[in-house]
Amino acid sequence: MPSEPPATPTGARPAPARPPSGSAEDGGVKAVLHWYLRNARRDLRWKLEGLTERQLRTPMTPTGTNLLGVLKHVSSVEVEYFTDCFGRPSGIEMPWFEDSAEPNADMYATAEESVEWVFALADRCATATDAAIKGLDLAAVGHVPWWTNGTVTLGRLLVHMVAEYQRHLGHVDIVRELLDGAAGLAPGNSNLPGEGDGVSADWWAGYTERLRQIAVDAPDTLPNTPNT
Repeated sequence: MPSEPPATPTGARPAPARPPSGSAEDGGVKAVLHWYLRNARRDLRWKLEGLTERQLRTPMTPTGTNLLGVLKHVSSVEVEYFTDCFGRPSGIEMPWFEDSAEPNADMYATAEESVEWVFALADRCATATDAAIKGLDLAAVGHVPWWTNGTVTLGRLLVHMVAEYQRHLGHVDIVRELLDGAAGLAPGNSNLPGEGDGVSADWWAGYTERLRQIAVDAPDTLPNTPNT
């Protein structure tokens, strides 16, 4: 089993409740992008709460998407971008990125990699990333060796990583709902109609059935959509 990385909960702390304004006095655009990155981390961890190890590891798509694997993947990619690509190695060993690793090795946790180990890894990656972002200017230049044109700035990588987190959070939203029915945007904000809107569990069941019937009645042919 890999050595247990020490947990560093400070790396997983959410950003302040309200995003920075983006003004120079409030940290500029860099502070805004970092806020979105930190909140994406928080939301991903929240989506994994309250599930058993079996649920966290269960592949829910034909390509093996599983919640624990998503956490391992995005945490690993994040720290690679913001540390190694700027000549500031984190020192975190990630054998799943080595040339000898099997395909998709970063997208699941092995039986020897415990849930606690993956969560601690994610904390270490977050801490190293935050330190690198703090120490670099938005215009700092780095290099991503696995990109065709790998010359990048910190600003571009912040945008890229926020986009990457949000895409995977969409996957996680669906996987979590399929596992136990839990849904919502963020802690304390479901962003879904609730009882105050006259929406109950029975309403959702009827709503879903109505949509299913619309789909059943639709032609099973390709739509004639315009090219964009």
